[in-house]
Amino acid sequence: MASGGSGHSAGAFDIRTVIALLFGIYGVVLVVLGFVQPEVEKSAGININLWAGVGMVVFAAVFVAWARLRPITVPDDVEGGTTAE
Repeated sequence: MASGGSGHSAGAFDIRTVIALLFGIYGVVLVVLGFVQPEVEKSAGININLWAGVGMVVFAAVFVAWARLRPITVPDDVEGGTTAE
């Protein structure tokens, strides 16, 4: 948080939340595909959909934790913005 200033959290508009949502959705889809339709023969004996999906879900969880632990503070009132002259 910014010291000496008042503001509110960016919340759902934080880019980290959007990225986490996208990675989480794709990760869950890949995990489901890894269980429903494993293509182990095509990937040298590794269920690549499952492991890529798990990695994406973990990545999404890290981004959500990062956004919650270090929120971006948006000022409530912006006085007289800067202008290029």
